[in-house]
Amino acid sequence: MTATLLSLTETNAFLDREFPQMQAGGRAYHLEAVGPLSARMRLEAQERFLRPGATVSGPAMMALADYALYAAILANIGPVALAVTTSLTFNFLRKPAAGDLLAECRLLKLGRRLAVGEVLITAAGNADLVCHATGTYAIPPR
Repeated sequence: MTATLLSLTETNAFLDREFPQMQAGGRAYHLEAVGPLSARMRLEAQERFLRPGATVSGPAMMALADYALYAAILANIGPVALAVTTSLTFNFLRKPAAGDLLAECRLLKLGRRLAVGEVLITAAGNADLVCHATGTYAIPPR
């Protein structure tokens, strides 16, 4: 695959229109790039995403991974709102300090009915992984 079906602007517009609840309380998720079988998303680590100990919470990282995976799929298959998560697996590798997180998503398989991908989450400015996630999405028939 050499190009995406949706541009970065089109993918962002779709996400904002179909999932405004992801930005409830103020914009925190920033889709920065989409490409063939890939996407990059930033979580602006606001106070609401921190847990005791001044670290980004596990649920915040889980939402980031799932949202980045969904964005990568949409950019590559087009605006299919009913593509849904069927499984997610997380390995939390180290505790990130309070601050932005970056999710680099790569689709490993993009079929007609299933998409499988992995998401590597790092703290902004640090290459060490804080979380590795894999996920599968069901794609509805067209």
